Amino acid sequence: MEYTGLNELREKFLSFFESKAHTRLPSFPLLPQGDNSLLLINSGMAPMKKWFLGQDTPPNKRVTTCQKCIRTPDIENVGKTARHGTYFEMLGNFSFGDYFKHEATKWAWEFITEELKLPIDRLWVSIYEDDDETKDIWVNEVGVSPDRIVRLGKEDNFWEIGAGPCGPCSEIYFDRGEENGCGKPDCAVGCDCDRYVEFWNLVFSQFDNDGNGNYTPLEHPNIDTGMGLERLACIMQGVNNLFEVDTVQNIMKHISQIANVKYHDDDKKDISLRVITDHIRSTVFMISDGITASNEGRGYVLRRLLRRAARHGRLLGIEKPFLYEVAKTVIKENESAYPELKEKEDYIIKAIKFEEESFNKTINKGFALLGELIEELKAKGDTVLSGENAFKLYDTYGFPIDLTQEIIAENGMTIDEESFYSLMKEQKDRARKARMSQADVAWADELLSLDGQKTEFVGYETLTTSGKVLAIVLDGEGVGSVSAPNKAVIVTDKTPFYAESGGQAADKGIITANGFEAKVTDVQKTTGGLYLHSLEITSGNIAVDDTVTLTVDKAIRDATRRNHTSAHLLQAALRKILGEHVHQAGQLVNADTMRFDFSHFEALTPEQIRRVEKEVNEQILSGLEVVTKEMSIDKAKKTGAMALFGEKYGETVRVVSAGDYSVEFCGGTHIDNTAKIGLFKIVSESSVASGVRRIEAKTGTEVLELIYSDNDLINKAAAALKLSNPNELADKCVSLSAELKEKSNEIDKLNSKLASQQFNSIADNATEIKGVKVVTAVLNDIKPDTLRTLGDNIRDKSEDIVGVFIGTNNDKSNILCVCGKGAVKKGANAGKIVKAVAMVTDGNGGGRPDSAMAGVGDKSKISEAINAVEKIVEEML
Repeated sequence: MEYTGLNELREKFLSFFESKAHTRLPSFPLLPQGDNSLLLINSGMAPMKKWFLGQDTPPNKRVTTCQKCIRTPDIENVGKTARHGTYFEMLGNFSFGDYFKHEATKWAWEFITEELKLPIDRLWVSIYEDDDETKDIWVNEVGVSPDRIVRLGKEDNFWEIGAGPCGPCSEIYFDRGEENGCGKPDCAVGCDCDRYVEFWNLVFSQFDNDGNGNYTPLEHPNIDTGMGLERLACIMQGVNNLFEVDTVQNIMKHISQIANVKYHDDDKKDISLRVITDHIRSTVFMISDGITASNEGRGYVLRRLLRRAARHGRLLGIEKPFLYEVAKTVIKENESAYPELKEKEDYIIKAIKFEEESFNKTINKGFALLGELIEELKAKGDTVLSGENAFKLYDTYGFPIDLTQEIIAENGMTIDEESFYSLMKEQKDRARKARMSQADVAWADELLSLDGQKTEFVGYETLTTSGKVLAIVLDGEGVGSVSAPNKAVIVTDKTPFYAESGGQAADKGIITANGFEAKVTDVQKTTGGLYLHSLEITSGNIAVDDTVTLTVDKAIRDATRRNHTSAHLLQAALRKILGEHVHQAGQLVNADTMRFDFSHFEALTPEQIRRVEKEVNEQILSGLEVVTKEMSIDKAKKTGAMALFGEKYGETVRVVSAGDYSVEFCGGTHIDNTAKIGLFKIVSESSVASGVRRIEAKTGTEVLELIYSDNDLINKAAAALKLSNPNELADKCVSLSAELKEKSNEIDKLNSKLASQQFNSIADNATEIKGVKVVTAVLNDIKPDTLRTLGDNIRDKSEDIVGVFIGTNNDKSNILCVCGKGAVKKGANAGKIVKAVAMVTDGNGGGRPDSAMAGVGDKSKISEAINAVEKIVEEML
């Protein structure tokens, strides 16, 4: 057994299984892809659930990986012992319905005894207590001595973690020697002491756990093995714990250098060194994989790790931000296996530094306050910190509740958590109500706290510019950085993007930087003058203070400008044709359409619509120059410019003029000549509210698309009617309609004849009840009017008859009841009978004593209703 570095061990393992026809895959991101059951990837097989379950096809039935993993259930114990950590790497070889126990055990033993040359006399194997098959393979095929095999129960040798594939397992242990044991006579494999170290788990994956303890056999048994890389490195390097492994120890040495302390000199300082070392490893990899610090979900895990590490830096006497410096060593120690760390180094460092600086702004006051609160509790002999004080530490000083709990616990105290979480809920409820009551993005000014900074809008003059990132918002919280794939909001000091305003939709486009690209899907402006760019990040990462290039989509801007200028022309045309009472009541202009709401009290006639349309197009074809000027509001009013009713304007306004035809106050974007609109076509006119009408129209290429669409529809209709000339379509439709009506009448007559024949046959088979003949029938494809006519005919043929008929016609069914004069005298009542029959189908209806109709509720109950008729009639007579 030779000393082997962690990075070399990783490569040895992956190369070994490549030689066994396995495909080497890179580690999956820590951010679960398409798996809502996990917050973070916590095992080697977790990202491969879809392959184990047969939901997707793997690149090969044999795969090997070294997977980055994070587990945080024992975060409070990290540092207190050298055995706990949140970040680790898991080596694994996997079979998706290919090989099973025979190969898995054979190759595992080959790797550790021949490749790593671990001494056989220090190796032990455990199996699930009922798994005789696996013991037989280990002994008779692999050659392991029976006295080196131990049976353990489900807790130890049945692998499962949350929902997903699971099954019995076999574990391989390394005996570190009696000197590392607990000294108990029964110390053996499975003991909690440090002597026997389980380092490789071979899972024979045979079941799928739905997360609720229900196990379903997998169609094809799989192999899922996991060997902790750091744990293996401990064995190969002869060290006691993961913090002494070469790459991890180099990280700790950097921390020790900054803090001017030495590992193993002081137990309390050792705890802090271990906490920082573990947590900075986790945070570097989490940020690299696109996770951003926040107050919820995986973002909260990241923030908690960073702030816990920062707090332990304080305990070591480090007062300034330092974690971002240590991150460089984490990257250096791991970049050979994870080159993306080096590629994202600047981003990772910026993200960590931003979070550190944010925490440091308030942490000193927070620590001082908490110290005072602890001293006050001690003086009173109390041991419970109130929820109010815990909430103040969280809300005012940025202390995660977990950090407060940890410090309080160190002093033998607890927190009134119920009260704390009640206050948290009240705060969230208040914030939600406040945001809902404010206009759109009013929350942003307070959230971003940019000390009066504003975004300079340059979009009137240019469609592209460079700008500095002032702030980033992710999931409603300010963050220092963000990466793909995420949806975020950024604020820049300068932008060419028009923010949604005055009924004009926001510009769209892209924002780029070195390796960073994002689609701009929306832009909003706060009351404080900040432009919020909503992004869908497609690649790379970005941080506060980065310089980016902002580029507006010219085609979308031009189409929007055409529609906006056409709205101005439309208002002028409406006022000219309909009257001076017309005023804008709302509008929407974007790249696809122009929608204009205006005051008017009746629908426009087709002739008025044509006149308005013609008027607007005449102004377009006139090629009027469109000029935009800024002037004082008083001067603007003197020009006769129209203002929007109810709108408040500042001292300086923008006035947009289309020749002398239209002059309006407007802050939107416009073309410079009406000819560039191309063509204007009204597609609809409707009512929005009392006294408010709406016109929707198309301009430019959208009119062409409308023409193409209409032509396609006409041509398809002509082809369906086998017309060579679409101009004949209207005449053909008129003649076809007449023909169909004639055919329909013929069909009705034929159905009536068929129904009459059925009635005659039905009457011959009537059932007599107390001197009354009762007939029933279900008739398909018969209209209600025809059903009623035929019912009247059979009633008139016999005075002592009660007829109940159910007729179906397309999706509707009706029940008709008729009673002859003699039947009515004997107590029969068509209205009551039809109501009772209809109720059987959950329907309803009624009518006269001699004739009544009802609707069928549930068609599946028609037979039941017909069968109930005779009893209903008998009870009535």
